[in-house]
Amino acid sequence: MCERNCKLPMPILICVLAVAALLSAANCQFALAQQADNIPKIGFLSGTSRTTNATLNEAFRRGLQALGYIDGKNIVIEWRFAEGHPERYAGLAADLVRLNVAVVVTTGSTTTRAAKKVISTIPIVMAQDPDPVGNGYVASLARPGGNITGLSSYSAELNGKRLGLLKEILPKLSRVAVFGDSTFPGNAQALKDTEPSARALAVELQYLDVKVHKDIETLLRVATKGEADAALVFGGPFLTNHRAKLAEVGARSRLPLMYPSPVFAQAGGLLAYGVNRIDLFHRAATYVDKILKGRKPADLPVEQPVKFEFIVNLNSASAIGLKIPPNVLVRATKIIR
Repeated sequence: MCERNCKLPMPILICVLAVAALLSAANCQFALAQQADNIPKIGFLSGTSRTTNATLNEAFRRGLQALGYIDGKNIVIEWRFAEGHPERYAGLAADLVRLNVAVVVTTGSTTTRAAKKVISTIPIVMAQDPDPVGNGYVASLARPGGNITGLSSYSAELNGKRLGLLKEILPKLSRVAVFGDSTFPGNAQALKDTEPSARALAVELQYLDVKVHKDIETLLRVATKGEADAALVFGGPFLTNHRAKLAEVGARSRLPLMYPSPVFAQAGGLLAYGVNRIDLFHRAATYVDKILKGRKPADLPVEQPVKFEFIVNLNSASAIGLKIPPNVLVRATKIIR
């Protein structure tokens, strides 16, 4: 009797089951939302585009993966790219603060400066910076003392070595144009560190400021009219973003250019000698790991570069009629043919 009385009419039963399913789905979504809220968010602030330094972005992601962190599973990486527009840095940094990220990774000095102005308590990890102490980001390399730590990308002897390589390739080298963006922190120090080698090699330096796109064509003309034998290119987001244009104009003017990182050679640049930035971005993940596990940035020493790369683009050398001596080629870590 009870069995028959407890049976619900079919339409009501369907409604009850539907409501139960909806409640179950709602509870599941709520549980997933709670789980997502508990997953640490890592902010990644870049001054370039997603594709410009894709290999570096991937090196950072792989560094995290090697430590057991999988994007979308037990961490969430909030990627932010300024696309070469410095005026966007502050807004992107503020956006990461609103998202309550656990740590912010900056990809260069200008993004670190912007993040420092907006972020006062969230830990900041520099994937690279030419002069963390001089730029005021840390008190010292050994004891950063604030909410910023990470990796230095500067080695004082690098620019002298670049000049020395140019001298080996061009024994009659006597005048070198230097292309740099004066607004980029670290370039002034880079020029200062290049001068002793220039004096030792009896090479005259001509510094040319490159701040906007049209400067590339203009200054290369100035360099060739000034009878420069070659040019050194310093770092910075602007020059990195326009590396293909720089290589193209350099080839047209038949002026040998030495660049600070492999991405320039990969975009058609002749020579590149510098810090292995893939290694730096991979190592940046170890700082994120330590911070997520409770370490304070103030107590994590800033590490210096330990791996370097020398790349020769033989296609570009052939295009300007330049022969690279065998004793220089043998030292290249990579040759582009």
